[in-house]
Amino acid sequence: MSFTSDEVNFLVYRYLLESGFHHSAFTFGMESHISQSNINGALVPPAALLSIIQKGLQYVEADISLADDGTEREIDPLSLIDAVVPDVLSARQQQCEKQAQRQGGQKGKDSPSSPNAAAEDGFDGTAGDTGATGGATVTQNGGGSLTGGDVSSIRIGTPGSLSTLPDDTPPGVKIPANKSTILRGHESEVFICAWNPVTDLLASGSGDSTARIWNLNTASGEVNGLPSSIPNQIPPVQQNTGPGPHIVNDSSSQLVLRHCIQRGGAEVPSNKDVTSLDWNSDGTLLATGSYDGYARIWTTDGKLASTLGQHKGPIFALKWNKKGNYILSAGVDKTTIIWDAATGLCTQQFAFHSAPALDVDWQTNTSFASCSTDQTIHVCKLGMERPIKSFQGHTNEVNAIKWDPQGQLLASCSDDMTLKIWSMKQDGCVHDLQAHRKEIYTIKWSPTGPGTANPNVNLILASASFDSTVRLWDVERGVCIHTLTKHQEPVYSVAFSPQGKYLASGSFDKCVHIWSTQTGQLVHSYKGTGGIFEVCWNARGDKVGASASDGSVFVLDLRK
Repeated sequence: MSFTSDEVNFLVYRYLLESGFHHSAFTFGMESHISQSNINGALVPPAALLSIIQKGLQYVEADISLADDGTEREIDPLSLIDAVVPDVLSARQQQCEKQAQRQGGQKGKDSPSSPNAAAEDGFDGTAGDTGATGGATVTQNGGGSLTGGDVSSIRIGTPGSLSTLPDDTPPGVKIPANKSTILRGHESEVFICAWNPVTDLLASGSGDSTARIWNLNTASGEVNGLPSSIPNQIPPVQQNTGPGPHIVNDSSSQLVLRHCIQRGGAEVPSNKDVTSLDWNSDGTLLATGSYDGYARIWTTDGKLASTLGQHKGPIFALKWNKKGNYILSAGVDKTTIIWDAATGLCTQQFAFHSAPALDVDWQTNTSFASCSTDQTIHVCKLGMERPIKSFQGHTNEVNAIKWDPQGQLLASCSDDMTLKIWSMKQDGCVHDLQAHRKEIYTIKWSPTGPGTANPNVNLILASASFDSTVRLWDVERGVCIHTLTKHQEPVYSVAFSPQGKYLASGSFDKCVHIWSTQTGQLVHSYKGTGGIFEVCWNARGDKVGASASDGSVFVLDLRK
């Protein structure tokens, strides 16, 4: 067996990514030139680094516990640090030798494996509180550290394999295999996906430096007719007629949007992750942000309309405003930028954060909020030289921010395990919601409440955490109304159905769960083949899209 530094770097990069250290992963990936390694990330199973470490520990244990005659002596389990400390290994080896000498002296009186023989020699025959197997226990918490605490254990015997839903999944909840369509084509992890707001085109963005558009409309077009303003250049995915999942890997069923850069007078692939994407409100244009530092605008027939180049480093988030004339982006260069969508030029750049800007969200067509690893939130307005409001209170990096449908309340979530609600009318937070036990990765508002299509349904906020739970909050009262606990690994994404009746959640346990927002009950459940980074609903609320760590994108058809 041999390995290269590129392979080691890639495994470390993947470990950081899977553990939720996305920004550290981006930085490490840039410094170690991961994109130039030509390693197909889609073939590398989740928890690969932990799997190799565990096998290495087992080898070291076996090496020091085997006697000269090939018999195995039990030893206390090694920790990861034990395995690299020479004094510890030497002591364990001496322990095995003394054990062998003692048991050799017992021959003829008792069997070496006899409980009496062990007891008489003062050796209890156990291997510590993990049992006598000598196997190493490797655990991973939401923050990515190796620990022996009360964290969720990763089973790394067969990483990446297709497995079934938990045994306690209620009858009738499991989505039948023939209701799923698996879209294959990406060559690396698929971090993001988003439905076109007016027709069933699904966009996805990946670490293979491409975005792709998939046509999930029926062969005869949409029920309400395909909008004439959106070219239908992609053959629709055919309907599934078999009993199993519908696997689509035909290149004709997808538009590939290759993210290229100019080098030596020619266009070459950027080899950088596509980190963000967003459709404009009428569904005619798709904006993407990349780790190569460029934002791009694409038409629905796959043509590059504009390249937006002002950031000095990776772009972490970007959003269209509702009017569709501006695009907002946030980057590792600590700045946020408003772009003129028609010209592709920078309209205004805001440099108020002291560390990378992680997320942005429009409040109106000209004002927005941004958050950062510097633990602060700024509200800025086009044409204003300083923030019109700043919020401080988080004690760790702020991962995501979202304005409520009316633009009155701003929700934020952080690695400090808290969720906070802010108002432009006061400096301190309106609510400081503390219930999650690990980092909160993302938040979403329900499309309900005053001024929405569902004014009689209370406004709800959903939060997804690395503690493997999703919580639904009544923001008016500042209380948690439902805790959704079926996931077994960190939850990366949540999304409300268009009417707010259901919530979809996606986790690195490979499961997509769909819940009733009224009762908190699990309604539908599906298990894919990779950890879920993103879930999203189509405009009609009858399909859920999801993107996964194994390079797959899948669509669940919820129509009866």
